[in-house]
Amino acid sequence: MLTVAMKKKLSDFTLDIEFTVTNNILVLFGSSGAGKTTILRAVAGLIKPDEGKIVHDGRTFFSSTERKFMSPQLRRVGYMFQEFALFPHMDVRKNIWYGVKQDNITSRELYERLLGLLRIEHLTTRFVDKLSGGEKQRVALARALMAEPAILLLDEPLSALDSDTRLELQAELKKIQGIWNIPFILVTHSLEEAQALGDQFLFLERGKQVAKSIPWLNNFVQYPSLNQIN
Repeated sequence: MLTVAMKKKLSDFTLDIEFTVTNNILVLFGSSGAGKTTILRAVAGLIKPDEGKIVHDGRTFFSSTERKFMSPQLRRVGYMFQEFALFPHMDVRKNIWYGVKQDNITSRELYERLLGLLRIEHLTTRFVDKLSGGEKQRVALARALMAEPAILLLDEPLSALDSDTRLELQAELKKIQGIWNIPFILVTHSLEEAQALGDQFLFLERGKQVAKSIPWLNNFVQYPSLNQIN
């Protein structure tokens, strides 16, 4: 279980949120600049909140009262960036293995499993510039999972894809979360994507939590203005 209760002063407002996520998918959504990516960065340890506490399964990532801040390297948090952040000078295999601490039987078995699960066995010798958007997404996801994270953060991972590829990868993300059985926190601007992927929902508006659950999500077509979030 991941528990987050934090405040962080940003340029236009103070992010002030509190939530808990178990081994399922929490979707963060709201307008641009509402604080969604800041939450991901705080969980990953890339920024330090001003106040609060972040705890995962009894491990304190951050506590302002206890003056604790665990370095990102120790948190076992996978982070899949919106732009994928793949290395263009490396082929797919080297991208996936980047950051893996030990090359052993277990890691090799995991590598082969990910190739099969994400259907990218035929891409291992290709370089990034030879990949489609969907292929880059799969490689970036494989790299994030190769580190065997205890939490996976995804910042608009499907935003650059065409509609058919997006639908296909939504199903794959849902399946992978069920296999890995760890908390996924996903940022999206799309209510359709939130509906397809989310088990929990947190709507943000200028750093404030508007609702923990969105009872109208299944009927979002009745609220056309909300489809314009960007």
